[in-house]
Amino acid sequence: MTHLELPPLGLYIHLPWCVRKCPYCDFNSHGVGDHSIPEQDYVEQLAADMQSQAGWAQGRHLQTIFFGGGTPSLFSAAAIAQILQTAERTFGFAADIEITLEANPGTFEQEKFSGYRAAGVNRLSIGVQSFDPLQLSNLGRIHSSDEARVAVGVAREAGFDNINLDLMHALPGQSTVDALRDLDTAIALGVPHISWYQLTIEPNTEFYRHPPKVPADERVIEMQATGRARLAEAGYPRYEISAYAQPGQRARHNINYWSFGDYIGVGAGAHGKITLPDGNRVGRTQRTRHPRHYLSASMHLPELKLVSEKERPLEFLMNALRLVDGVPAKLFPSATGLPLSALEPQWRQLQAQGLAVAGSERLAATPEGFDFVDEMLTRYL
Repeated sequence: MTHLELPPLGLYIHLPWCVRKCPYCDFNSHGVGDHSIPEQDYVEQLAADMQSQAGWAQGRHLQTIFFGGGTPSLFSAAAIAQILQTAERTFGFAADIEITLEANPGTFEQEKFSGYRAAGVNRLSIGVQSFDPLQLSNLGRIHSSDEARVAVGVAREAGFDNINLDLMHALPGQSTVDALRDLDTAIALGVPHISWYQLTIEPNTEFYRHPPKVPADERVIEMQATGRARLAEAGYPRYEISAYAQPGQRARHNINYWSFGDYIGVGAGAHGKITLPDGNRVGRTQRTRHPRHYLSASMHLPELKLVSEKERPLEFLMNALRLVDGVPAKLFPSATGLPLSALEPQWRQLQAQGLAVAGSERLAATPEGFDFVDEMLTRYL
């Protein structure tokens, strides 16, 4: 047995409310409707949640924080500041901590950008999805294409230079020309990071119950190949399944996920992943999903569902191979507590079939294997 080592630590904070549920969304999000968000009660419960899990830091300071949702920008800047102050007291911050907050482009959220920056948020992820008014309507988005463009300028004026734009492709009735137009608009705005991902129809969504007519597979393949080339030419090389960044602007929080790092999850439905070297354990956690149940719960240490030694190779590779460059091979034993030989002979078989990179220094998929990571690993490991 190889000795497990403590990886870097992040914090994921789930803020589950949104103005209304989008028809494609399968995240744990809940429309506000005519009700108000119980902001202060939720902030206090997050503090209790952090305190209950403080021991799992095991002496580590936070390297990254990510506010996801829902729509975190529905929360006031004062509430975000209070949450961050609690996180710093509870865990401590690395000197160069990355703190990301997801935001919508609407005018209401834009008014808060300066407050978020003052609170300590230093990376903004703006959920544009499309600049096409028709597609925004199809997707149930409540902002306009003009608001999406303006939001980037407002973010910069508020002091943000680390900005991600979320864009979707393979939208109902979308052509390759349409998808490229969205990309060109994002590129022209000069943001350092673009997340460009395919619309998928997920269970328990409105689109699943009433499926829209999406582009055929052949068109999607053409769309993706052309779009990736356009992004690369513009200085945004692909580094992860759906992520493209200018040099030095990769999302550190997400890279920690894919590198089998640790993260504590707080908030309704939040997931976490924890390594405990002393007990040779790797486990995952999840808080109760519904905000009402979360708010009424007594905050005890969540159950750690162990990842068995048998499951660790597949779990590790399902994450690591989402990175274009993969990870150093030496990370596998330190992160899983298993020798590299635990991947044999399946890894050699993947290499022989041209799906995994040859050599012993890195664990990475080839371009041929990269877009079929889940299928590839489920079949061979």
